[in-house]
Amino acid sequence: MRQKRFAEFKLLGVMLMAGLFLSGCTINRDIMFKTGDGYDFASLEDIGSSEYRIAPNDLITFQLFSNEGERLNQLTAGSADRKGGMNQNMMNQQNQIAYLVRQDGILELPEVGDIRLEGLTIEAAEELLEEAYSSYYNRPYVVIRVTNKRVLMFPGESGRALVITLENMNTSLLEVMALAGGIGSRANASKVKLIRRTEEGNKVYQMDLSTVEGLSDAQLVVQANDIIYVEPLPQLARELGESLSPLTALLSTFTFLYAFIINTPN
Repeated sequence: MRQKRFAEFKLLGVMLMAGLFLSGCTINRDIMFKTGDGYDFASLEDIGSSEYRIAPNDLITFQLFSNEGERLNQLTAGSADRKGGMNQNMMNQQNQIAYLVRQDGILELPEVGDIRLEGLTIEAAEELLEEAYSSYYNRPYVVIRVTNKRVLMFPGESGRALVITLENMNTSLLEVMALAGGIGSRANASKVKLIRRTEEGNKVYQMDLSTVEGLSDAQLVVQANDIIYVEPLPQLARELGESLSPLTALLSTFTFLYAFIINTPN
């Protein structure tokens, strides 16, 4: 009799512990990009040393000048296809023609045709194009710009994220946060992460913007495809209440079963 009761209580205890464990697993489930204690963050001191490199699907505006500053390609109409239509890798944006870097990293330009720009910095790409056009013009001068550079902003509020287009070449982190409307009411300003894709893999930078001392870190220049993630503060009371709701029902069931067991005649 006593052993049977002990086994019954043991089973109820195991079920109760399992319920507590499962409910605890749902707390803070919306926090992304977690870094454990002692995580080796990249140094903010050398973050400015990495330059943006041209990638597939970049839209690039292209301007060609002579040595004296005279614009050469007044009508950068591009090549026509066999049906006489315009090349599809060109789009008119704000009276400027933008050329699309294809998936193979190739850009098609007037006169020089296909040229690979993937992986090059803006400066290196300009130098390459100047060399390519030197066969056609005397000491050409090239200016290119990536027009569809974007960053992802997670302002620390559940269910909210933004894609910010970088209109200027030197857009700071602070400007991106302003364009996003600031951070959320639940955001932890002391834990702002910037995730950047590099040739060595993703690098994670963390900064504390909760005090005025963090203003210098907020002035860093963002790059295309950066991820800015403001870690949200855990809402323990609300999430614990939500997590305990099914546990409360489970406890009621346990109580009923316990009452049923002890009142069942042997």
